[in-house]
Amino acid sequence: MTNHSETTGPSENGDIPGPRQSNGKALVPSVPGADEHQVTLRTPAELADALPYLLGYRPEDSIVLAALRDREGRGRFGGRARLGIPANTDDWSCAARQLVQGLVTGSERRGVRPEQMVAYLCQEPAPGETGREVMERLRPLAQRLRVECGALDVPVVEALCISAGRFWSYCCDDQACCPAEGLPMGLPGTSVLAAAATYAGIQVRGSLSDLRARLLPGESASAADQTAALDAAATSLVARILDTEGRSEVARETLESAERIMHRLAGAPPVSGVPAEDLRDDHLLGDDEAAALILGLQDRTTRDRAAGWMEGDEAAPALRLWRALARRCVGPYGEHAAAPLTLAGWVAWSTGDELEAREALAMALGADPDYLFARLLHQACNEGLDPESIRRCLRAEREDRAAGGVGQTGPDGSARPDGGAIPDGGPSPDGGTRPDGDPRPDGGPVSHGGDRVGATGLRKPCAPRELAPTPQQPSARRHRTRGPNPADGTRRRARTSSREPRAGRARGRSGSQAEDAGARGHRTRGDGQ
Repeated sequence: MTNHSETTGPSENGDIPGPRQSNGKALVPSVPGADEHQVTLRTPAELADALPYLLGYRPEDSIVLAALRDREGRGRFGGRARLGIPANTDDWSCAARQLVQGLVTGSERRGVRPEQMVAYLCQEPAPGETGREVMERLRPLAQRLRVECGALDVPVVEALCISAGRFWSYCCDDQACCPAEGLPMGLPGTSVLAAAATYAGIQVRGSLSDLRARLLPGESASAADQTAALDAAATSLVARILDTEGRSEVARETLESAERIMHRLAGAPPVSGVPAEDLRDDHLLGDDEAAALILGLQDRTTRDRAAGWMEGDEAAPALRLWRALARRCVGPYGEHAAAPLTLAGWVAWSTGDELEAREALAMALGADPDYLFARLLHQACNEGLDPESIRRCLRAEREDRAAGGVGQTGPDGSARPDGGAIPDGGPSPDGGTRPDGDPRPDGGPVSHGGDRVGATGLRKPCAPRELAPTPQQPSARRHRTRGPNPADGTRRRARTSSREPRAGRARGRSGSQAEDAGARGHRTRGDGQ
């Protein structure tokens, strides 16, 4: 379960007849780019069938809200938001409040306040449980959603539970249309809305589990070989990355290797089906190549330069490469996936695939909650901001490098075409908070990821698991480079094996070019933090 909120789809993509019409539940979603194609949905069954087309995927274990607003006497779909259903019922009230307030305030920022809501609860039965039992178990959550919406003067006109291939209405007591045993969902692709969506070229991409499977390491015998390759790469590369001269050489090798593999992927023959595509890409990427790239991308300047492959003919092979690298972050190297996952999310967002972008960025934050670039991109993507401001910055940086490094540079050596940086250790122009939204009332210095650093530059322990390595298990066996060298602003972070206690982290104050661009682009819309 991904228990994070998100806003999905455009803010306007459908109509629903207003209260004065007799078919009060009728829904008329418009087809993007072809407003003349409209489908009227008049029953709870049609509303239930519409959900995958509203989101672009089939939600699992999710609370989904769809906002409605009035337009010429007809309701029109506004924003949609999803949140994973908390396993602990004590969290339901907080989750409902978070989702409702987030969708309403987000819609208000776009200038369209919701006037009504449609709520969905989607969860499959546990072993031995029936769909009706799921519906009854989730009834208090549906009630909390209705109460929270009512508190903001946004009534819920329909609340549906979808489970085990059937649906139930929490708002309709008419046994004729909404019997206690529920009603079966229609076969996928057979409804009028499915036909209209197919005609318009709209596709439902399966479930979020299918999407995440493309970014998660698989359980296979090859995982041991990849772990061994990562161990070997860490032994040979970490010391070089922590050295000023060696770091530049490793960055060059990493980017050249990535370009070479991207050309290899682009030239591979096509295959049919997503699993076959991912398997083909995995076979085209050697264990040693993957390990060197994963370790090399832990340097954030190198990562920022790799983020420049975000559009045109470079975007598709780059996205395939970042997915493949995320799948190679096996075993104790799971935290290293933050870099390739963030790059995958960025390229997906840059090319218009907000669904994959949100999931990849959420997974990056799951791998490393302090990864600032992922945090900024995730929030900006969820709030519907335009990625062009970041693209402009990365293009300018690339042009500066091609011109021989003309222009100002930041503390980490990356170009600053805007003439300056917004350092994480100082206040932001928008009112004193840093790009990660942390005002740091204690006044302590802050690294790029939000960690406090002491006089020695080491992170202060913040949890019992942050312990120094034991003498019997020295930390030299496996390292991770992710923090800065205080002398040159580069990122340096030493990491021991997961079988050893976690060592302290070394990070510096300066943000990277892409992170600064993300922070600036986030503030330009006035609704960033």
